Amino acid sequence: AGEPLDEELATIINYLLSHQLQELTMDETAKKYETPVNCQLLNVPAINHVIWGHMGIGIRAQEMKLQRVLKLLAAGITAFARSVDEGPSVLQQDALALLCSAHFEINCLRKSAIQ
Repeated sequence: AGEPLDEELATIINYLLSHQLQELTMDETAKKYETPVNCQLLNVPAINHVIWGHMGIGIRAQEMKLQRVLKLLAAGITAFARSVDEGPSVLQQDALALLCSAHFEINCLRKSAIQ
């Protein structure tokens, strides 16, 4: 286990990890952090309509859920990046690298599920 966080921050994190935000709150919060024009890879790639038509219902449902997760993650990455002043610290660079890696891995899951 790592060093403890500030107790108030730890309480907020633990609460958010154990309770889903209300749909409206989640959508409104994510809308505040649109993908920056110079970070297009944060956008969730759309699936070709022909391919979508050939996908089974289960794969489509999974795809829609993964798209939602990616949109929320992209908004979180954008919010975090906007909160960084000037140049990011090593800690902020590590956090950004881990968040972007999670985004990449989810995109890989999407691709493998479609194939």
